[in-house]
Amino acid sequence: MKNDIHPESFPTCFVDVSSGKRFFTESSMKSDKTEIIDGVEYHMVLRDVTMDSHPAFTGEKRFVDTAGRVEKFQKKFSRRR
Repeated sequence: MKNDIHPESFPTCFVDVSSGKRFFTESSMKSDKTEIIDGVEYHMVLRDVTMDSHPAFTGEKRFVDTAGRVEKFQKKFSRRR
């Protein structure tokens, strides 16, 4: 293996913003925000969606409001007579 070609890894904590769940791992991502947990300094990386809150992983079904989308498009882009 070649030396000095791999990125440096740091203790990192990914935080799901919607659920508050934390995932502790090693990552090359850095953050200005750090937190000491059990004597280890972690870089805190905030994520909007993770496997803990994504509907594909949770099985939650979400309703997407599509009513009126065609009419809205036609109104916006139709030529005035």
